[in-house]
Amino acid sequence: MDAFLWLKALHVISIIAWMAGLLYLPRLFVYHAMQTSGSDAGDTLKLMELRLLKVIMNPALIASWVFGLIIATQSYAFSQPWFHVKLLMVVALTAFHIMLGKWRKQFEIDQNEKSEQFFRLVNEVPTVLMIIIVILVIVKPF
Repeated sequence: MDAFLWLKALHVISIIAWMAGLLYLPRLFVYHAMQTSGSDAGDTLKLMELRLLKVIMNPALIASWVFGLIIATQSYAFSQPWFHVKLLMVVALTAFHIMLGKWRKQFEIDQNEKSEQFFRLVNEVPTVLMIIIVILVIVKPF
């Protein structure tokens, strides 16, 4: 039982780190979209975005999936209907993560065509998905 609790703790820690990045990177994109290409601020944002994605978000994504799948297997969650919806929401978060990586690359090569308003709207996506996931995990409505 102690090992299972450690897995849960590590899963929650990795999710917190991943969610922090999923919420912060689009905010950096908002500020980046307001900069002119080649500006000092733009160059600083490029470095911040790269480090956030590579050092924090990617490892946290992998850890979240690994710990989550181990927990799901050990707790027989795959037989629960709520878990299937939760898993779909986590896949959506992962797809969002991948899109953030693509947008970061566009900023890196000064080819971003999206507006500050676009990134302000996009910034809400992980919050909505997180709310759904937390309700599914805690309430288990079906």
